[in-house]
Amino acid sequence: MTGQSEPKGAKAARVDPGSFPQAGVAVVFGAGGGIGGALVEAIQAADRFTHVVSFSRSTSPAIDLLNESSLERAAALAADQGELRLVIDATGFLHDDRQGPEKSWRQLDAANIARAFALNAIGPALIMKHVLPRLPRSGKAVFATLSARVGSIGDNRLGGWYSYRASKAALNQLVRTAAVELARRSPDAICVALHPGTVATPLSAPFAASGADVHTPAAASHHLLAVVDQLTADTNGGFFDWRGQPVPW
Repeated sequence: MTGQSEPKGAKAARVDPGSFPQAGVAVVFGAGGGIGGALVEAIQAADRFTHVVSFSRSTSPAIDLLNESSLERAAALAADQGELRLVIDATGFLHDDRQGPEKSWRQLDAANIARAFALNAIGPALIMKHVLPRLPRSGKAVFATLSARVGSIGDNRLGGWYSYRASKAALNQLVRTAAVELARRSPDAICVALHPGTVATPLSAPFAASGADVHTPAAASHHLLAVVDQLTADTNGGFFDWRGQPVPW
């Protein structure tokens, strides 16, 4: 599977996710972030879904990854709008003024590790808990969560970033496990992890290497929506980058 690409800095073209049934509902969790907000705009511009529902810490209702009730309420509200055909979890945590990615085992702190897992693995797992049972039993439906290439164990050659790497690796395993169960319930449905590449957002800005291929949020949303459109039932449980290429576990 190969996703669409475009020159660095080019304006993102409109993506037509024509593989999805008409008149469904699209949902973005984490719409307050750079990628999440751009995804909402790209999905709305595609004009494929009857409703595009967005959730963040500032929407009404608001979501909190540390509060399962808020996630359950959001999933139920979205499902009330119609058939959930596309759900993207664009949440994620790398750093804030309290903690950042560790460069060495000397910086490991139990509370910080637990916090990274709560936000990058447990929160998304609870979104899956309340979204996946609400996906239609037939016809294409996709749940995609934003993971990261640094969560790949097989691709880890630089070390460091212990909590972020481990929490994203845990997310990948949760996706893979949920996909197995989902296939038994909804054979046409797809549950995947996606690596969006390096995107010019506050999350990644302090750590983008000089000369790295950095995408704008609009370009990243274009890439991700193009990849999602190409997903088929046999890709269920996969881990793909923004080009649509498999990422090693």
